[in-house]
Parts: sequence; structure tokens; C-alpha cells
Amino acid sequence: METNESSEDYLERILMLEETKGINKVHAVDIALSMGFSKPSVSIALKKLRIGNLLEVSDREDLILTPEGRIIAEKIYEKHRVISGLLKMIGVEKETASKDACRIEHVLSDDTYDRLKTLFYKERKKSKQ
Repeated sequence: METNESSEDYLERILMLEETKGINKVHAVDIALSMGFSKPSVSIALKKLRIGNLLEVSDREDLILTPEGRIIAEKIYEKHRVISGLLKMIGVEKETASKDACRIEHVLSDDTYDRLKTLFYKERKKSKQ
């Protein structure tokens, strides 16, 4: 399935919630609350992810990323962490850096992102020495 910004945001959010709630503990209501969307809107988006084989829903309504969905989610989440980290390094306030990273992560070319990632980890390594 070809993803778009919206589907990537949902996959990323599921992964983020897994970190706090645990794998197989994330439900549609968690997505709605954390993203500020209505439950019907979230249900429609999650149905598209299921149809695209990026997400499964258990009998207990747990949201489970498929292997393909997890790969996409991890890639987007890493981009988010790198971009927001770089923005914070240059003095951008944490909340603004996170919001800006959410927008930027979807439009960067792979080449630009790879260079930013290299810079981020290089600078982070320097700051830990």
C-alpha cells in the first residue's frame, strides 16, 4: 500500500503509544484521544490501514501493526526524533520542534534526511563526550 501523510501519522502514533501502553494494548480510543480526532474519523482511517495490510485488529480490539506497517511506522518515528532533535539542538522549544518535525518528516527527500540524520548523530555523539 502506498502511504500518505495521514496514514503515516496514524502508524507512527500507534508505535508511539505502544511505547507507553505496551504492544497489543493500543486501541482506537487511544488514537482518538492522543490525536484529538473523533472516534468515527479514527475508525475510517484505521479501516484503510487494515485494508492496506498495515494494521490488524485483534478480537479484543487491540491495534497490531503488521510487519510492513511497523517498518513504515519506525521509519517515520525515527525521522520525527531526528528532526525534532536537530531543531531542539538549535534552540527551538520542545513542543514547537515536535510539531514542526511532524510536518517536515513527510516531505523530506531520502537524501536530505540521510544527511540530517548523519549530522544529528554526529552532533549528539560530540555533546556526550
